[in-house]
Amino acid sequence: MLGRVLATVSVGFVVTQLDVTIVNIALPRIGADLQTNVAGLQWVVDAYTLAFAVLMLSAGALGDRFGARRMYAAGIVLFALASLACGLALDAAMLVGARALQGVGAAAMLPNSLALLNQSYGHDPKLRARAVGLWTASGAISIATGPIVGGLLIAAFGWRSIFLVNLPICAAGLLATLLWVPRPAAAQCNAPTSVANVASNTGATPRGIDLAGQCLAIVALTAFVAAVIEWRPLGLGHPLVAGGLMLAVLAASAFITVEARVASPMLPLALFSKRTFSAAVLFGICVNLTYYGMVFVLSLYLQRVRGYTPLQAGLAFLPLTGGFLLSNVASGWVVGRFGVRVPMIVGAITAGLGYALLHWVDASTPLIGLLLPFLLIPSGMGLAVPAMTTAVLASTEAKRAGTASAVLNTARQAGGAVGVAAFGALASGAAATQIVAGMQAATAISVGLLSVGGVVACFVHPKPHASAPVQRKRAHEPNPARIGESR
Repeated sequence: MLGRVLATVSVGFVVTQLDVTIVNIALPRIGADLQTNVAGLQWVVDAYTLAFAVLMLSAGALGDRFGARRMYAAGIVLFALASLACGLALDAAMLVGARALQGVGAAAMLPNSLALLNQSYGHDPKLRARAVGLWTASGAISIATGPIVGGLLIAAFGWRSIFLVNLPICAAGLLATLLWVPRPAAAQCNAPTSVANVASNTGATPRGIDLAGQCLAIVALTAFVAAVIEWRPLGLGHPLVAGGLMLAVLAASAFITVEARVASPMLPLALFSKRTFSAAVLFGICVNLTYYGMVFVLSLYLQRVRGYTPLQAGLAFLPLTGGFLLSNVASGWVVGRFGVRVPMIVGAITAGLGYALLHWVDASTPLIGLLLPFLLIPSGMGLAVPAMTTAVLASTEAKRAGTASAVLNTARQAGGAVGVAAFGALASGAAATQIVAGMQAATAISVGLLSVGGVVACFVHPKPHASAPVQRKRAHEPNPARIGESR
């Protein structure tokens, strides 16, 4: 049963992460077919990423309130319908709207898939670490193979196929959810020693939906990303850029104020009082900002500097698949043996070394020169990310698992959106020398950010908490004060 649950929740992670990268390969064909300019294509990408990032917090709260299983299934259905709308889009505006709906479905799936994972495996920390490693591997592989799959589908069936391929995957995921994922009462009966069971007995009232906080989060992140995207072509002094940055700061400040005062905040600020949680979230931002930004720049480098076709560029990314697979699987064993701190530090150093090697790549570098960094980067990330995820789950009580995972993944997706905007701005320009110079600047920034991530990882508690109820004089009586206690 547990293996089936892992396979089921991994389906949602696969489709949400696949659509982060696969669309980039299709953008030239989409632009020609729908007769849209570069700005329109940017929104095809950003509509998904922004909706995905800013709605995960509310989706996690909804999962806490109405059940992770129900929200996960609803997310699958919405994602499938939005994918169908993408495949049938008649113009750029329709495609952008459908991509935003895809992001809403992805936001509903991702945090609740992780909550279901914790619900099923939380009674055994080592088993949970291995499960998180395999869950993360499924998403990491889909990100790495997205350009390859996209290139193959576009060559055979056209750009619309990259969206329509989601339909059978989502249908299988929905059926598996209905058949294999137990309802909350059944899950608690099957795992009486889990924190999920203990937390359910505390009588905690599910949180409401923080509409003011949600709106402010959307404004803050959208304004900031838009300003970063337009920074290079318009300049920092342009009213749209300066105004966007000012609006982002004001909205972010108002968001923090609202979250500190409302009874049911979408972002419980108390979570950040836990050192392990705060450090893991900051680590995730550094990792995603560098990776998403560098993949975008490397796509420009391979296609515009080296002259590769989309399929050839996708195949050049193939080493990423093996690196993620091996390191993600190994991470579960490493976490079980050494805790979460060691793989996070070693992973940051390994990925940072890969970015450092890319710093010396230019237009004349042979393809073989990309092999080692293309292996080091995913190997380091694949080792660190499951450990980071485990640290977040272990520092948070089960009744807030959906919210905590949503905070982590919101921060990671937001970091990725900023990385694409910032690194893309650095590498903007038609000349090969401009792209190479931008890529070298981006690699230097990546090394710096991962160095920060390695230092931050030192503040993470090395051993994840056991999710079984704590030992007490009366073993049958839950102790709410100790559930998810930070160490």
